[in-house]
Amino acid sequence: MKQLIIITGLSGSGKSIALHALEDSGYYCIDNLPATMLPNIAEHLQYENQNSKHLNAYSFDRVAISIDSRSAAIEKLPAYIKQLQLDKISTQVIFLESNVETLVKRFSETRRKHPLSKDTITLAESIAFERDLLGNLASLGHVIDTSYISANKLRSWIKDSVSSEHTGLTLLFTSFGFKHGIPLDADFVFDIRCLPNPHYDAKLRDLTGCDIEVQSFLKNQANVEEMLNDIKQYIEKWLPSFISDNRSYLTVAIGCTGGQHRSVYFVEQLSQYFISQQKVLTRHRELK
Repeated sequence: MKQLIIITGLSGSGKSIALHALEDSGYYCIDNLPATMLPNIAEHLQYENQNSKHLNAYSFDRVAISIDSRSAAIEKLPAYIKQLQLDKISTQVIFLESNVETLVKRFSETRRKHPLSKDTITLAESIAFERDLLGNLASLGHVIDTSYISANKLRSWIKDSVSSEHTGLTLLFTSFGFKHGIPLDADFVFDIRCLPNPHYDAKLRDLTGCDIEVQSFLKNQANVEEMLNDIKQYIEKWLPSFISDNRSYLTVAIGCTGGQHRSVYFVEQLSQYFISQQKVLTRHRELK
């Protein structure tokens, strides 16, 4: 089956980085395609599918395109995507998001103008206007918050998101530190800052929740295991409802203070528990 990935989202959130990551993964990539041309891409993919035996030079089984807020008829994108799916073209949408402080910093550092900027409005107002303009597109697919991640980490997350032929819901667990902000792409956020913190043990401070020493420390805390089991039961109870709602991703964010010990441990434990039931992706936002 032909695969089409659409990259969209806020300017400055990393669409070019995501598209380059897909190109490195073997996708034929098109940058800044007008939304009005999406049906033409679909026709090309269908033609190629029907005539594949006659084509041997260029077989674009996997295509990725980026569409930004300047695109003509951007408001029609949901309808175009629905038609692609009706035409049996496997279509995945990745929406890149970032908080306003990070976007302002990125535009200031690169000295680039925001695509929607005008002399009469500020950069922050341009970002807010674009967010409103693209607001209904975030619900079309997988949202990735790039506020606090490096370009290399974004490349890795993009490749993970498209690396499988899996259809249905993907359960995504991400750890984070509250002192760096809550992930904008989270469907559920669990706060575990009330649990014993390995940071205050000098022997554990420089380790993470992936290390055996930290895991042993947390496993020996009764309230840690109790909260972990409560979160497992909550997800198990409501997961079927999200699956029946035809969701592609369900993002569960676990937060502690710094995102190094407790939240990492919880994400690792939850991933191991659910991987036999569902496709699972694991992310640790604050780990290098």
